[in-house]
Amino acid sequence: MNLEIGMTLHGFRVESAENLEEIDGRAYTLRHTASGARLLFLENDDENKAFSIAFKTPPADSTGVFHILEHSVLCGSDKFPVKEPFVNLIKSSMQTFLNAMTFSDKTMYPVASTNEQDLLNLMDVYMDAVLHPAIYEKRAIFEQEGWHYEIDGPDEPLRYNGVVYNEMKGALSDPDSVLYNALSAALFPDTAYAHESGGDPAVIPELTYEQFLDEHARHYRLDNSYIVLYGDMNIDRMLAFLDERYLSEEQKPAGAPNPLELQAPVVNLDIVKQMETAPENAAMGLGYVIGRASDRLRVIATDILADVLMGSNEAPLKKALLKAGIADDVDGYLIDAQLQPALFVMTKGSKPDTADAFCETVEQTARMLVDEGFDPERIEASLARAEFLLRERDFGTADGVVLAMSAMAGWLYDDSMATDYLRFEDAFAELRRRAPEGYFENLLREIVLENDHRALAILEPVESLDENCEEARLAAVRETMDEADIESVMDEVAALRRLQEDPDSPEALATLPLLTLDDIAEAPVQPAWERIDSTPLPCLYHEVPTRGIDYVFAYFDMGRLSFEDLPYATLLAMLLGKLDTRGHSAEELDKLTQTYLGSLRFFVDVYASEQDADAISPKFVIATSSLSENIAHAVDLPLEIRSSTNFDNPEKIRDILTQTRIRMEQGYATAGNSSALLRCSSYVSKSALIREQLSGVDFYRFLKSLLADFDARFPALVERLRSTAQRIFAVDGTIVSFTGAPEDRSRFWELAGTLELDRSDEPNALVVPEPRVLNEAFIVPADVCFAAKGYNARLEGISYEGSWQVASKALSYDYLWNEVRVKGGAYGAGFRALRSGAMQFHSYRDPNLDETIARFDGAAAWLASFDPDESEMRGYIISSVAGMDAPVKPRDMARRQDGDFFCERPAGYREKTREQLLETTPGKLRRHGEELARVIGHDVRCAFGNRGIIEGSSSDYEVIDLLG
Repeated sequence: MNLEIGMTLHGFRVESAENLEEIDGRAYTLRHTASGARLLFLENDDENKAFSIAFKTPPADSTGVFHILEHSVLCGSDKFPVKEPFVNLIKSSMQTFLNAMTFSDKTMYPVASTNEQDLLNLMDVYMDAVLHPAIYEKRAIFEQEGWHYEIDGPDEPLRYNGVVYNEMKGALSDPDSVLYNALSAALFPDTAYAHESGGDPAVIPELTYEQFLDEHARHYRLDNSYIVLYGDMNIDRMLAFLDERYLSEEQKPAGAPNPLELQAPVVNLDIVKQMETAPENAAMGLGYVIGRASDRLRVIATDILADVLMGSNEAPLKKALLKAGIADDVDGYLIDAQLQPALFVMTKGSKPDTADAFCETVEQTARMLVDEGFDPERIEASLARAEFLLRERDFGTADGVVLAMSAMAGWLYDDSMATDYLRFEDAFAELRRRAPEGYFENLLREIVLENDHRALAILEPVESLDENCEEARLAAVRETMDEADIESVMDEVAALRRLQEDPDSPEALATLPLLTLDDIAEAPVQPAWERIDSTPLPCLYHEVPTRGIDYVFAYFDMGRLSFEDLPYATLLAMLLGKLDTRGHSAEELDKLTQTYLGSLRFFVDVYASEQDADAISPKFVIATSSLSENIAHAVDLPLEIRSSTNFDNPEKIRDILTQTRIRMEQGYATAGNSSALLRCSSYVSKSALIREQLSGVDFYRFLKSLLADFDARFPALVERLRSTAQRIFAVDGTIVSFTGAPEDRSRFWELAGTLELDRSDEPNALVVPEPRVLNEAFIVPADVCFAAKGYNARLEGISYEGSWQVASKALSYDYLWNEVRVKGGAYGAGFRALRSGAMQFHSYRDPNLDETIARFDGAAAWLASFDPDESEMRGYIISSVAGMDAPVKPRDMARRQDGDFFCERPAGYREKTREQLLETTPGKLRRHGEELARVIGHDVRCAFGNRGIIEGSSSDYEVIDLLG
């Protein structure tokens, strides 16, 4: 229906209406007269519809109250009195996105679905959750999601547990996060941004249940809310639903929300934050407040400026800082989505006593650029790249969810700015007009050289923080407890366990809105693809609409490399595009790539045939995206880089390798579950063993060894890189994947020919060793643990079928959610069964190891006795089908179909898998439980994490201090 300014519909008054070409649609702002709720409707043809409700929630301390509330309100409500409606929705809906997020000044609850009735169901549960949560009747929710004491007996130590508490222990094991918080507090000492909105584990236990309830009552109110609706939907139906079900009800009076206030300018240049971490994690950060969120042009310009200054090793400020030798890596980025945006310049691996040099180098480089002017080609390159990414709209998740978050970056601070952060076309045109007039030079001068609102923070590693450590705090509490207190803690934990283990009643479950199998639409038609051999090189062509963008993936066979050569292929991928070539300097290549290509990436991948377990095909991939008018550059630039890169630059190569080492080490500490899963797979799978050589722990050890003796090994490294490139880049085995308009494909092959590749006389040399079960536990600088356990089901003669997707859903969101997350306190846990045969469990930011592995071991028996009722079973099937049918962006569709080709998946396999999924029965899942027991019985496991947790394990691990 047509919405017009001034009209009132279901209690909503339309306040504005405008065309918004950035979303290919129109935007409307509305206000609900009775409740004061704000609503933004982004109308377009996207079938992946979305809803979000957000609340302004600036924290007054670092107890993480709003983070704990974000978790807690999704643990049951008046209308839906089940323990975990959030999990029930994941298990039973057609959602394409379902989550909640705590930001520094707001909390958001977004959902998305391709089914309108499903979206209404999701809205119903979320609205009741945020407005009428069960937290007022169930203190146990606060204890489970926030924090509580635990003790095993009168003579045992006291400990904390709680999902958010453990999540933040993991999050704040990351030096980057700790430095970010310190710098933010230095810039905004008198405002909400001085606090850790997620919660500081040292402060979380100060939060009381009464304070928790008070913050909800004061902030989760409709006149403090922001609702976004997005996509192709019946807006009349949606507004009627919101008005009748939630917005017209009487609002309970409560105290005022915390104010969100501006910080007066401050200069803080002496902030030192100590952290118990390795010496190599020393870091520094400079922060500059750039103005207010209301100045949208200035915010976009600062984002461009950050890329111009720090977007690559060739960008002028990053290049100067690396050359100065003050740190192993540096980065710069815009901090927006807050009342006063800021520009941050951050180092990693800072050298001792370099703070003065850090500040001087930043200021001297800024002064030089202001005086001499920016290279106009670099300004245009950054503008072109940013504009391409915004137009491509490949956000990695549902568009409506990302756009809702983007809208809040302005709307939260000014009701007139609901769409300001969605528009960008005019801003880019204005910046291009102003750039030749010195706009960016003036901006840099104002932000860095003339700014009276700035700060410097230093992260100082120390061996221990005894005066503030968790053990000391708990010991102090334990000293105050008598026998009755200890008994009380044990009784409270036992009561909490009983609540966690008691199943929801049938009456409570019946309140949840559920779809039927009839609500499942027909399977989406898979875009056609074909192999074309009439082109100069074999071509996989994908007929996918791309909005005028071409995607090219060139796959080169790595079978001519030996197993020991594989790490050098990864090094090659890391270095190409970042060094000089015969025709251009690395800086010139950087500018050309950003100007004419949406992306240019070099990476390695591994494909295993589903028809022949011994047929494993590692590939070196060159991936480009470009507007169709720039297709010539998608041919010429990769060709030049691939064929004429000069590797004789030890300083640049050392910088790149060091930056990779740092990223890997931080990844082990913050997201070690992915590394644990890969390492665990490598114990039983040759394809995973290859991945280990290319990107896992084996590659990390190779990289670390290379850096330790870099100067002596450099001449041999150069020769090895050249030899590796020569064996990879040959006609033999090369296949090119193209996605774009047919005329673009023709033009590409006219320009590309055979990519100037020759035939190779090198024989296949790749011989993969037999995998060995090692059961390792890697100590990394983290306060939590990441555990993995699994096996390859093919080795047990267990074949993959669609019903395993339903089993994975049930195990992940029923058994493991309750056992590992709810009861164990881990932030996350899951099970996956892949077509490759891999069947694996994992945990994420977990305070336990042995207990979690024991819970993994119990999964098979749980599944073997699984007896869901009809509605529960239907929900698992519907949600699993939704996962298969979820919309896929063009780039991802091309990659998926390329994978189908290289893995030799049979035609129609997706349709067959979907059919098997729809035919899944409880009996089938119980039989899978028997199969899973055989997988678990091999006892193949791996862990990354905290030294104390790992060394305290009673299991038989090979314990390795990975970074030491």
